[in-house]
Amino acid sequence: MFGQIALGFDFGRLRIGVAVGDAITGAARPLCVLSTRQQRPDWDAIARLIAEWRPDLLVIGAPRHADETANAVTEAALRFSRQLQGRFHLPVATIDERLSSWEAGQRSSKPGRRRANASALDAQAAAVILESWFNHRRSLAPCAMPNS
Repeated sequence: MFGQIALGFDFGRLRIGVAVGDAITGAARPLCVLSTRQQRPDWDAIARLIAEWRPDLLVIGAPRHADETANAVTEAALRFSRQLQGRFHLPVATIDERLSSWEAGQRSSKPGRRRANASALDAQAAAVILESWFNHRRSLAPCAMPNS
């Protein structure tokens, strides 16, 4: 099992959205958006986030086509997840995130909220990814049986 704090990543070639979440509550919130450098992650910025938040787990969204097949971004996100694990020696999980950007847009367009720019949506998508992972883990937990 994992600890309480997790960082979620919405990997992109130009930007990487980052969110922080708590496994106990299952809630996540957008944290920031990191620009890539020549389509490579800003490892120094990621290291600072990891040092600041001290996560027990890193969760990366890996998009797939509707038929579950991988695409070029899937492969890049999976490579990013392997690099995270190799550099920071933390548990890393991946989850399908094909609808995270849509969900992030839906959340930001609720009445009373200012429409988020594309960059801010990346961080919101990272929060969606993290919450999806928490929900997925919860769904795999054995059901408690009531006493007879």
